[in-house]
Amino acid sequence: MAKYVFVTGGVCSGLGKGITASSIALLLKAKGYKVFMQKFDPYMNVDPGTMSPIQHGEVFVTADGCETDLDLGHYERFIDEELNYTSNITNGKIYSSVIEKERIGDFLGATIQIVPHISNEIKNKIYEAGTSSGADIVITEIGGTVGDIESAVMMESLRQFRLETGIENSLFVHTTLVPYLFGSNELKTKPTQNSIIELRRLGIQPDIIVTRAPIDLGEAVKKKISLFGSIPPENIIEAKDVNNIYQIPLNFHRQHIEDIILKQFGLKVTKSNLEHWENLIKTVESLDKEIEISLVGKYTELEDAYLSVKEALKAAGYKYNTKVNIKWVNSEELEDKNCNFKEVFKNSKGIIVPGGFGSRGIEGMIKACEYARVNKIPYLGICLGMQIAVIEFARHVCGIADASSREFNELCPNPVIDLMADQKAVINKGGTLRLGNYRCSITKGTLAYKDYKSEEILERHRHRYEFNNNYKEILASKGMIFSGVNPESNLVEIIELPNHPHFIACQFHPEFKSRPTKAHPLFDSFIKASIENKK
Repeated sequence: MAKYVFVTGGVCSGLGKGITASSIALLLKAKGYKVFMQKFDPYMNVDPGTMSPIQHGEVFVTADGCETDLDLGHYERFIDEELNYTSNITNGKIYSSVIEKERIGDFLGATIQIVPHISNEIKNKIYEAGTSSGADIVITEIGGTVGDIESAVMMESLRQFRLETGIENSLFVHTTLVPYLFGSNELKTKPTQNSIIELRRLGIQPDIIVTRAPIDLGEAVKKKISLFGSIPPENIIEAKDVNNIYQIPLNFHRQHIEDIILKQFGLKVTKSNLEHWENLIKTVESLDKEIEISLVGKYTELEDAYLSVKEALKAAGYKYNTKVNIKWVNSEELEDKNCNFKEVFKNSKGIIVPGGFGSRGIEGMIKACEYARVNKIPYLGICLGMQIAVIEFARHVCGIADASSREFNELCPNPVIDLMADQKAVINKGGTLRLGNYRCSITKGTLAYKDYKSEEILERHRHRYEFNNNYKEILASKGMIFSGVNPESNLVEIIELPNHPHFIACQFHPEFKSRPTKAHPLFDSFIKASIENKK
């Protein structure tokens, strides 16, 4: 049977439950154990797929095509393991599943209730993660804050889960805030005490408390939390503020959090292999060069909307001992006829246009792409960024002035980006995109082949509109190279331009496969070219 670690949060959101869960998983994996991760979100959406990135941050996509919370991106970057559909569970999914079972008669006419039917479904999802993954230890993060009405049934399910599995098979990590009051110059433990009391009201006693604070707690504060929390002082783990989130696992390791967990589970405490992570931190702390990259997008008011892109750019910079400074450029502002592009991009050595949906800010992206092409600035287009590159090239190189996408204008006379036949009948928005891994065949001798060093790759997708192959011949005649194509459907996956320092764009989302210790080939190539451009 797998062992289960549950990470809950108190006092307020944003304390770093996801990073705490990821750090624990990384440390347990470094001990030689197979780990798997899971996120429970209390909102009623079936998944985050239809939610605005400005409201909830980016939608991460797993290899099997599940649209998930951005925390799963943290999970994969930390543990370097591919997660799946069992990793992201919402109240919406749980309730939909139970109601569907009720409608087909699975409950034999019983009255459907929160307990036991909803709580049983939640527990089943936890057990399923353990059995389907074959993991030794499953780490499950519970979204929201203890005391939220939305997460009440989840907490009740965890209480039952502990009763069913016992303390030797389940462990609770509770993250709380210990604020520093500058007026009295002291750390205050009362929010943590109240949060633990709230957790106990729900029938759960934490085994480990992770405290978020700006400074060291000190022994006196630790003893106070230990007394009120009914746990040993060594089970209080300090999560002091850091400049780089990748430092947190090593901070936890120095406090032996993984040893505490393994001892409770009765598992062997082996030697940790953290050399790769220690090398990462040394690299991050010794970056001696800097470069500015402009990210032109429509959700730039919230950086989390492009979280995986941001981390992928940083990871590529690490390889070249370079700190990547991202300039966030709102594409709508580039649509102003008085916009001075030379001024906007004067310090940027590369331009990236990431994914997005809808017509807002599109013309600004097209102008940014044109500026990169004409002025020989390295360009990387991702998903929408590839479609933008195709539209710009069609308009300004091929002379198709009204080229566009049916997403932006259903009646456009020249839809170089269009819906495919199997998408035209789709009515529902959620879960109906091209999602997850698809194959891509790469042409030898191209920039894409130089980057990947392979004739076939597997990349994750999240989009509905595709390049319209009816325009392939005319664009190719003017110099566009279609270097990557899906072998089953003949859909274009990668385009690039010759006679340019670096111009490449892809229909998929390479940022989802980037790791801090292993830069993705397309980001690696883009940052390398941008550094050359700076020289």
